[in-house]
Amino acid sequence: MGIESFTPILNIPQVAILGIGSISLKPIMKEDKVQFIPHVGLSLTFDHRAVDGAPAARFLQELAITIAKFELKNI
Repeated sequence: MGIESFTPILNIPQVAILGIGSISLKPIMKEDKVQFIPHVGLSLTFDHRAVDGAPAARFLQELAITIAKFELKNI
């Protein structure tokens, strides 16, 4: 839907919900050159009564690492 980022609302009895924004090209410096790399915004809303912030942050970190390693292959 073209939404760059958003914050999802948690509905009881959910413990967490992940918001995934649109993929957009962002400029980064790589080897003294500007390259446009696909980026996606992630937003995690979670219930602090059920999940501490540290495990939630580790989940987002692992998800970001996994997405960064993802390769599309031509079928």
